[in-house]
Amino acid sequence: MGAVLAAVLGASLAGCSSTGGKRAEERARAAEAGRPAVSTPRWTFAMVTHAGDGDTFWDIVQKGAKEAAAKDNINFVYSHDDQAQQQAQFVQNAIDQKVDGLIVSLAKPDALKDVIGKAVKAGIPVVTVNSGSAQSAEYGALTHIGQDEGIAGEAVGTELNKRGRKKAVCVLHEQGNVGHEQRCAGAKKTFAGSMENLYVEGTNMPSVQASIQAKLQADPSVDAIVTLGAPFAPTAVKAKGAAGSSAEVDTFDLNESVARDLKSGALGFAVDQQPYLQGYEAVDLLWLNRYNADVLGGGRPVLTGPQIVTGTEAGKLEEYIKRGTR
Repeated sequence: MGAVLAAVLGASLAGCSSTGGKRAEERARAAEAGRPAVSTPRWTFAMVTHAGDGDTFWDIVQKGAKEAAAKDNINFVYSHDDQAQQQAQFVQNAIDQKVDGLIVSLAKPDALKDVIGKAVKAGIPVVTVNSGSAQSAEYGALTHIGQDEGIAGEAVGTELNKRGRKKAVCVLHEQGNVGHEQRCAGAKKTFAGSMENLYVEGTNMPSVQASIQAKLQADPSVDAIVTLGAPFAPTAVKAKGAAGSSAEVDTFDLNESVARDLKSGALGFAVDQQPYLQGYEAVDLLWLNRYNADVLGGGRPVLTGPQIVTGTEAGKLEEYIKRGTR
């Protein structure tokens, strides 16, 4: 990654003058050595997300954010909670600490509207990430970085059609998460067969397995299970086995376990939204805004997905998945 960043910095900063070239070389060497590649002040950026404990997806988001922060001389502060009220409190804490930039996921946007407004009023630039693209501009954020959940869901429905599936279950592991509802709604929109939502208790994996297993046993005609997060895919595979079902299991998001199951055929496909990019670009865009008043997106979300990943693609991405950047 250091070599890639160095190449990017070298290409973008060299310019035509010898002075520009020397500066680019200096920044490239700093990036390779793990030192800041910029001379801007040490600003503090806070990220607040709706991640639950042990969610590997958000580990990848954090990795991207931390690597961008190291490059940009940023003091990066991360906090998370799957309860919206606690998220709002974390945002308020960041405002009280007068951070220089704020990154927030809006899985339950209504609960965060007021406090995001406070941040914007206080002059703190805000970037929303992952969830809440529809509310981002309304709440005053500079831009939103992530996939359009409806479009991602539509991609799932289209892929299920290609695979000849007729009856699917969309497993929602967090009630009230607008992004999850949009994914399932998008899939229903393009899926030629029938699709039913199944709500499960995402914080209790044995309960998740039991719920999916019971559904498959009650309705043997179900031939596709779609989970909305990588940690739930292997649980769905176990439920399928226990139920004696032949349904295909597909999922949103990647991690090492999902990649392995894609290669073995235990999973059909995954939808990648490139979480590393979400964290990395959120920090980088805040830095660009502080440094040069830059804003990307032109009022529209900056999309990082969706990408359909099968066993073949998973093999090609395995190197990056193992290092925790995909």
